Amino acid sequence: MNLTAQLAKQLRTAYSGGNWTGVCLKDALTGLTWQQATKQVNSFNTIAKLVYHINYYVGPISSVLQGVPLAAHDKYSFDCPPITSEKDWEELVNKLWADGENLASLIEKLPDSKLEEIFADEKYGTYLRNITGVVEHIHYHLGQIILIKKLIL
Repeated sequence: MNLTAQLAKQLRTAYSGGNWTGVCLKDALTGLTWQQATKQVNSFNTIAKLVYHINYYVGPISSVLQGVPLAAHDKYSFDCPPITSEKDWEELVNKLWADGENLASLIEKLPDSKLEEIFADEKYGTYLRNITGVVEHIHYHLGQIILIKKLIL
């Protein structure tokens, strides 16, 4: 298996399971209501905001893999639209699944040699750094989601 296929698999397991950590977004989010996802605990971000934030970076990375210039700004990464119904919550989660699979498919199509190239701008490092970084980012916030979920359930 080439490296890009392994990276795509690693990304997919963060979403759906089978990874080394034993946790995944699917298990953490399944069965959560919109009220639970938007419940404020202390000064923590809500689960819904964390889901939005996780997915915020997936789209721009996917765009760069498709040859589109990078267009993302950290200051907007927690600007989750209001979640006021089960439909709103389901749309946010469904977008998470679709965008994650899209990114995994794009990663699989990359030749391994692309991983050493500069990603969008030299200050962002290589494609490899950004792809592994998005997986690390998912796991980091997944841990927060799991802890918040334990506090609200």
